[in-house]
Amino acid sequence: MGKKRLEDAIKQIDHPIEVMYRCFELDPTMERDNKQNMYEKLAQKYGMSIATAKANTENMVQMGKEAGVDFQFDTLILTNTFDAHRVTMFAKNHGLMHEMTNRILRAYFTESKHIGDHETLTELAAEVGLNRNAVEKMLASDEMADAVRADEETGRQYGITGVPFFLINKKYALTGAQPTEVIVNALKKIIAEDEITVLNNQDGAICDDEGCDIPKK
Repeated sequence: MGKKRLEDAIKQIDHPIEVMYRCFELDPTMERDNKQNMYEKLAQKYGMSIATAKANTENMVQMGKEAGVDFQFDTLILTNTFDAHRVTMFAKNHGLMHEMTNRILRAYFTESKHIGDHETLTELAAEVGLNRNAVEKMLASDEMADAVRADEETGRQYGITGVPFFLINKKYALTGAQPTEVIVNALKKIIAEDEITVLNNQDGAICDDEGCDIPKK
């Protein structure tokens, strides 16, 4: 949802903005094949009843609908996401990181696909244009594992402990799924602060790779 709100905010900004996704695992200890559903996991983690856990997600479902995100928590398949991150980093090397990220998120949150399963990940990767055999070979090895861990280490160095977390220009941060208008205002402020203000007139010498232009007196 935070991702969707960021995308909606960028559409309102008349300024080039490049988005780069980074790896972050909410629960690196999660098993690939997990028998618990979302509500059972939340109840166990936070010491609440399953009914309370389900009620607590209803607000998220409603906010998702308003943002254009179809959360299907009743059928969502919990799994370890490390291999999904590896596929995404593999896609990044082939210029398809955004497409791969979007496809995995939709598969997980809306289509209730098992994104820890290698066959599922291979199919999703092929859908966005990656070579099926290359993806199968990558998943069968440790390829891209170092790239994922490097991203995660960078996150730790920045003190990131949850998502969504938007780091802008390696200097400013927005945390949580902020409303679109909050993101718009933040981006506008950052862009304005980064604009270069000329403090002098144009009477000075200006040099480029073709030489220097000395103003005439």
